[in-house]
Amino acid sequence: MNNTYTIGELAKKMNVSIHTLRYYDNEGLLPFVQRKDNGQRLFTQRDLIFLNTIECLKSTGMPLKEVKQYIDWCIEGMPTVPQRYELFLERKAIVEEQIAQMQKILATINYKCDFYKNAIETGNVDVCESERKILAEKILDGTL
Repeated sequence: MNNTYTIGELAKKMNVSIHTLRYYDNEGLLPFVQRKDNGQRLFTQRDLIFLNTIECLKSTGMPLKEVKQYIDWCIEGMPTVPQRYELFLERKAIVEEQIAQMQKILATINYKCDFYKNAIETGNVDVCESERKILAEKILDGTL
């Protein structure tokens, strides 16, 4: 495994733009980036891990300003571990709620796929009143 990466290599491996990596570095989100004598950024495995965490936090909806606070806590070291732990507990709760919402969405999509597959097979899209009632109950009780 390579221990260092150019900006282009890291951008490709992490599926982010070179511009984004430069921005993160300039904003202090990648505080340990090394530079060659010619000024070219040289990213290490530590930077890769920071980048992965930044992208993870961003995907939970966390603003970059708050991500920066997390990075600052990392730099401060052990005294900020409790704050970092709380931050990830909060993010975990947010992601669990997002997953629950997506599961409801998936349940509706699966229901509609089954419905339309059946309609194709039977040549009938009519829904009887008892089926509407069952569907409405599932929607109201949160299972669909």
